[in-house]
Amino acid sequence: MKLMRLGEPGEERPVLRADDRRILDLSGITADIDGAFLAADGPARLRSALDAGLLPELDARGLRTGAPVARPGKVVCVGLNYRDHAAETGAEIPERPVVFMKDPATVVGPYDTVLIPRGSQRTDWEVELGVVIGRRARYLAGHADALDCIAGYAVSHDVSEREFQLDFSPQWDLGKSCETFNPLGPWLVTPDEIADPQALGLSLSVNGVQRQDGSTKDMIFQVAEIVRYLSQYMVLNPGDLINTGTPAGVALGLPDQPYLRAGDTVELSIDGLGIQRQSFASA
Repeated sequence: MKLMRLGEPGEERPVLRADDRRILDLSGITADIDGAFLAADGPARLRSALDAGLLPELDARGLRTGAPVARPGKVVCVGLNYRDHAAETGAEIPERPVVFMKDPATVVGPYDTVLIPRGSQRTDWEVELGVVIGRRARYLAGHADALDCIAGYAVSHDVSEREFQLDFSPQWDLGKSCETFNPLGPWLVTPDEIADPQALGLSLSVNGVQRQDGSTKDMIFQVAEIVRYLSQYMVLNPGDLINTGTPAGVALGLPDQPYLRAGDTVELSIDGLGIQRQSFASA
Protein backbone atom coordinates (compact mmCIF):
# COMPACT_ATOMS: atom_id res chain seq x y z
CA MET A 1 0.00 0.00 0.00
CA LYS A 2 1.00 3.62 -0.56
CA LEU A 3 -0.02 5.80 2.36
CA MET A 4 -0.19 9.59 2.09
CA ARG A 5 -1.30 12.70 3.99
CA LEU A 6 -2.96 15.53 2.08
CA GLY A 7 -3.78 19.06 3.19
CA GLU A 8 -2.20 22.19 4.60
CA PRO A 9 0.43 21.87 7.35
CA GLY A 10 -1.22 20.74 10.55
CA GLU A 11 -4.46 19.90 8.74
CA GLU A 12 -3.40 16.85 6.71
CA ARG A 13 -5.83 13.99 6.29
CA PRO A 14 -4.77 10.35 5.81
CA VAL A 15 -5.33 8.77 2.40
CA LEU A 16 -4.27 5.74 0.41
CA ARG A 17 -3.10 5.84 -3.21
CA ALA A 18 -4.64 2.80 -4.87
CA ASP A 19 -2.98 0.79 -7.63
CA ASP A 20 -5.26 2.50 -10.16
CA ARG A 21 -4.10 5.90 -8.79
CA ARG A 22 -7.40 6.70 -7.11
CA ILE A 23 -7.05 8.50 -3.78
CA LEU A 24 -9.01 6.79 -1.02
CA ASP A 25 -10.01 8.53 2.21
CA LEU A 26 -8.78 6.87 5.42
CA SER A 27 -10.37 9.28 7.89
CA GLY A 28 -13.02 6.68 8.76
CA ILE A 29 -10.25 4.32 9.86
CA THR A 30 -7.76 6.68 11.51
CA ALA A 31 -7.35 10.37 12.28
CA ASP A 32 -3.76 10.36 11.04
CA ILE A 33 -0.84 8.24 9.90
CA ASP A 34 1.34 8.44 12.97
CA GLY A 35 3.09 6.35 15.57
CA ALA A 36 -0.11 5.44 17.39
CA PHE A 37 -1.73 4.25 14.17
CA LEU A 38 1.30 2.13 13.24
CA ALA A 39 1.63 0.69 16.74
CA ALA A 40 -2.00 -0.44 16.67
CA ASP A 41 -1.41 -2.50 13.52
CA GLY A 42 -3.15 0.16 11.46
CA PRO A 43 -1.82 -0.98 8.08
CA ALA A 44 -3.41 -4.40 8.56
CA ARG A 45 -6.77 -2.76 9.31
CA LEU A 46 -6.40 -0.62 6.21
CA ARG A 47 -5.66 -3.65 4.10
CA SER A 48 -8.84 -5.34 5.32
CA ALA A 49 -10.90 -2.22 4.62
CA LEU A 50 -9.33 -1.86 1.17
CA ASP A 51 -9.99 -5.47 0.26
CA ALA A 52 -13.60 -5.11 1.43
CA GLY A 53 -14.11 -1.98 -0.70
CA LEU A 54 -14.92 0.16 2.35
CA LEU A 55 -12.68 3.15 1.58
CA PRO A 56 -14.43 6.06 -0.16
CA GLU A 57 -12.73 7.94 -2.98
CA LEU A 58 -11.48 11.46 -2.31
CA ASP A 59 -11.12 14.29 -4.81
CA ALA A 60 -7.51 15.30 -4.13
CA ARG A 61 -7.26 18.05 -6.75
CA GLY A 62 -5.51 21.11 -5.37
CA LEU A 63 -4.54 19.49 -2.09
CA ARG A 64 -0.97 19.84 -0.83
CA THR A 65 0.99 16.61 -0.28
CA GLY A 66 2.34 16.45 3.25
CA ALA A 67 4.91 14.10 4.71
CA PRO A 68 3.35 10.59 4.70
CA VAL A 69 3.92 10.19 8.44
CA ALA A 70 2.97 12.79 11.03
CA ARG A 71 5.92 14.32 12.87
CA PRO A 72 8.23 11.46 13.94
CA GLY A 73 9.26 11.08 17.54
CA LYS A 74 12.85 11.10 16.33
CA VAL A 75 14.85 11.15 13.13
CA VAL A 76 17.95 8.97 13.30
CA CYS A 77 20.50 9.26 10.49
CA VAL A 78 23.37 7.10 9.31
CA GLY A 79 26.23 8.99 7.70
CA LEU A 80 28.90 7.82 5.26
CA ASN A 81 26.94 4.65 4.51
CA TYR A 82 27.93 4.36 0.83
CA ARG A 83 31.54 3.66 -0.06
CA ASP A 84 31.57 6.10 -2.96
CA HIS A 85 30.16 8.90 -0.79
CA ALA A 86 32.71 8.28 1.96
CA ALA A 87 35.47 8.37 -0.67
CA GLU A 88 34.27 11.63 -2.25
CA THR A 89 34.27 13.36 1.15
CA GLY A 90 37.73 12.05 2.04
CA ALA A 91 36.45 9.95 4.93
CA GLU A 92 37.54 6.44 5.82
CA ILE A 93 35.08 3.58 5.40
CA PRO A 94 33.42 3.33 8.83
CA GLU A 95 33.72 0.10 10.80
CA ARG A 96 30.46 0.83 12.64
CA PRO A 97 27.49 2.92 11.53
CA VAL A 98 28.03 6.67 11.91
CA VAL A 99 24.91 7.75 13.80
CA PHE A 100 23.53 11.22 14.40
CA MET A 101 20.15 12.74 15.17
CA LYS A 102 18.12 15.30 13.24
CA ASP A 103 15.38 17.54 14.61
CA PRO A 104 12.01 15.87 13.82
CA ALA A 105 10.57 19.32 13.07
CA THR A 106 12.67 19.35 9.87
CA VAL A 107 10.26 16.86 8.26
CA VAL A 108 8.09 18.56 5.62
CA GLY A 109 6.19 17.54 2.51
CA PRO A 110 7.93 16.27 -0.65
CA TYR A 111 7.02 19.36 -2.71
CA ASP A 112 7.31 22.00 -0.01
CA THR A 113 9.73 24.91 -0.40
CA VAL A 114 13.07 24.30 1.33
CA LEU A 115 14.62 27.29 3.08
CA ILE A 116 18.32 28.03 2.79
CA PRO A 117 19.40 29.21 6.25
CA ARG A 118 20.54 32.75 6.87
CA GLY A 119 24.31 32.97 6.51
CA SER A 120 24.49 29.70 4.56
CA GLN A 121 27.04 29.33 1.79
CA ARG A 122 27.14 25.52 1.59
CA THR A 123 23.61 24.07 1.54
CA ASP A 124 23.81 20.59 0.01
CA TRP A 125 21.52 17.79 -1.17
CA GLU A 126 21.34 14.10 -0.19
CA VAL A 127 18.81 11.59 -1.56
CA GLU A 128 18.25 8.79 0.96
CA LEU A 129 16.10 5.75 1.59
CA GLY A 130 13.91 6.57 4.56
CA VAL A 131 12.78 3.75 6.86
CA VAL A 132 9.76 4.23 9.13
CA ILE A 133 9.44 2.06 12.22
CA GLY A 134 6.12 0.31 12.81
CA ARG A 135 6.80 -1.70 15.97
CA ARG A 136 8.81 -0.95 19.09
CA ALA A 137 12.38 -2.10 18.49
CA ARG A 138 14.56 -2.82 21.53
CA TYR A 139 17.65 -5.07 21.63
CA LEU A 140 16.68 -6.91 18.47
CA ALA A 141 18.40 -10.27 18.05
CA GLY A 142 18.77 -10.43 14.29
CA HIS A 143 17.94 -9.13 10.85
CA ALA A 144 14.60 -10.91 10.51
CA ASP A 145 13.39 -9.28 13.72
CA ALA A 146 14.60 -5.92 12.41
CA LEU A 147 12.72 -6.21 9.13
CA ASP A 148 9.56 -7.16 11.03
CA CYS A 149 9.71 -3.79 12.81
CA ILE A 150 9.58 -1.74 9.60
CA ALA A 151 6.27 -0.10 8.68
CA GLY A 152 7.45 1.10 5.29
CA TYR A 153 9.87 3.02 3.12
CA ALA A 154 9.89 6.53 1.67
CA VAL A 155 12.05 8.94 -0.28
CA SER A 156 13.89 11.14 2.23
CA HIS A 157 15.90 14.27 1.42
CA ASP A 158 18.57 14.82 4.08
CA VAL A 159 19.34 18.45 3.23
CA SER A 160 22.60 19.58 4.88
CA GLU A 161 24.51 22.80 5.47
CA ARG A 162 28.15 21.73 5.30
CA GLU A 163 29.76 24.72 7.04
CA PHE A 164 27.33 24.45 9.94
CA GLN A 165 27.81 20.66 9.99
CA LEU A 166 31.58 20.36 9.66
CA ASP A 167 33.12 23.66 10.77
CA PHE A 168 30.91 25.04 13.51
CA SER A 169 30.69 22.02 15.82
CA PRO A 170 32.34 18.61 16.34
CA GLN A 171 28.83 17.14 16.03
CA TRP A 172 26.73 17.32 12.87
CA ASP A 173 23.42 18.50 14.31
CA LEU A 174 23.73 22.21 13.44
CA GLY A 175 24.04 21.49 9.74
CA LYS A 176 21.28 18.90 9.68
CA SER A 177 18.50 20.46 11.75
CA CYS A 178 17.69 23.72 9.95
CA GLU A 179 13.98 24.24 9.25
CA THR A 180 12.51 22.34 6.28
CA PHE A 181 15.70 20.25 5.95
CA ASN A 182 13.95 16.87 5.60
CA PRO A 183 11.34 16.60 2.84
CA LEU A 184 9.71 13.15 3.06
CA GLY A 185 7.41 11.25 0.73
CA PRO A 186 5.25 11.42 -1.31
CA TRP A 187 4.26 7.99 -0.03
CA LEU A 188 4.97 5.60 2.79
CA VAL A 189 5.21 2.32 0.88
CA THR A 190 4.54 -0.80 2.92
CA PRO A 191 7.17 -3.56 2.88
CA ASP A 192 5.00 -5.97 0.87
CA GLU A 193 5.55 -3.71 -2.18
CA ILE A 194 9.34 -3.63 -1.80
CA ALA A 195 10.78 -7.04 -2.63
CA ASP A 196 14.31 -6.07 -1.60
CA PRO A 197 15.21 -2.74 0.05
CA GLN A 198 18.81 -3.38 -1.05
CA ALA A 199 17.92 -3.28 -4.75
CA LEU A 200 16.55 0.22 -5.19
CA GLY A 201 17.95 2.85 -7.52
CA LEU A 202 18.30 6.39 -6.14
CA SER A 203 18.56 9.51 -8.29
CA LEU A 204 18.81 13.26 -7.73
CA SER A 205 19.10 16.19 -10.14
CA VAL A 206 19.62 19.91 -9.59
CA ASN A 207 18.13 22.30 -12.16
CA GLY A 208 17.82 19.36 -14.55
CA VAL A 209 21.44 18.19 -14.15
CA GLN A 210 21.78 14.72 -12.65
CA ARG A 211 24.04 14.76 -9.62
CA GLN A 212 23.36 11.45 -7.85
CA ASP A 213 22.73 8.04 -9.43
CA GLY A 214 23.19 5.16 -7.01
CA SER A 215 21.70 1.97 -5.62
CA THR A 216 20.93 0.77 -2.13
CA LYS A 217 22.89 -2.38 -2.96
CA ASP A 218 26.00 -0.28 -2.33
CA MET A 219 25.17 0.46 1.30
CA ILE A 220 27.97 -0.41 3.72
CA PHE A 221 25.42 -1.27 6.43
CA GLN A 222 22.17 -2.63 5.05
CA VAL A 223 18.72 -1.68 6.26
CA ALA A 224 18.19 -4.70 8.50
CA GLU A 225 21.59 -4.24 10.15
CA ILE A 226 20.96 -0.53 10.71
CA VAL A 227 17.68 -1.21 12.54
CA ARG A 228 19.21 -4.07 14.55
CA TYR A 229 22.27 -2.00 15.43
CA LEU A 230 20.33 1.08 16.51
CA SER A 231 18.07 -1.03 18.72
CA GLN A 232 21.09 -1.97 20.85
CA TYR A 233 21.58 1.68 21.85
CA MET A 234 18.15 3.30 21.70
CA VAL A 235 14.52 2.25 21.63
CA LEU A 236 12.99 2.77 18.21
CA ASN A 237 9.30 3.58 18.44
CA PRO A 238 6.50 3.42 15.88
CA GLY A 239 6.64 6.46 13.64
CA ASP A 240 10.37 7.06 14.06
CA LEU A 241 12.27 7.77 10.84
CA ILE A 242 15.70 6.45 9.92
CA ASN A 243 17.68 8.07 7.10
CA THR A 244 20.04 5.39 5.79
CA GLY A 245 22.73 7.40 3.97
CA THR A 246 23.37 8.83 0.51
CA PRO A 247 25.43 7.76 -2.51
CA ALA A 248 28.13 9.86 -4.17
CA GLY A 249 27.36 13.06 -6.05
CA VAL A 250 26.74 15.63 -3.31
CA ALA A 251 28.03 19.18 -3.83
CA LEU A 252 30.63 18.68 -1.11
CA GLY A 253 32.32 15.99 -3.21
CA LEU A 254 32.14 17.69 -6.62
CA PRO A 255 35.16 19.61 -7.96
CA ASP A 256 33.35 22.94 -8.24
CA GLN A 257 31.15 22.37 -5.15
CA PRO A 258 27.96 23.81 -6.71
CA TYR A 259 26.03 24.36 -3.47
CA LEU A 260 22.35 25.21 -3.58
CA ARG A 261 21.11 28.77 -3.96
CA ALA A 262 17.70 30.42 -3.80
CA GLY A 263 15.79 29.64 -6.99
CA ASP A 264 17.33 26.21 -7.50
CA THR A 265 15.07 23.19 -8.07
CA VAL A 266 15.94 19.70 -6.87
CA GLU A 267 14.18 16.53 -8.04
CA LEU A 268 14.85 13.16 -6.45
CA SER A 269 13.43 9.67 -6.72
CA ILE A 270 13.82 6.09 -5.52
CA ASP A 271 12.52 3.06 -7.40
CA GLY A 272 8.96 2.26 -6.33
CA LEU A 273 8.83 5.09 -3.78
CA GLY A 274 7.93 8.05 -5.95
CA ILE A 275 9.39 11.43 -6.86
CA GLN A 276 10.05 14.57 -4.85
CA ARG A 277 10.59 18.07 -6.18
CA GLN A 278 11.53 21.15 -4.17
CA SER A 279 12.29 24.76 -4.93
CA PHE A 280 14.82 26.46 -2.66
CA ALA A 281 14.33 29.92 -1.21
CA SER A 282 16.08 32.16 1.32
CA ALA A 283 14.96 31.87 4.92
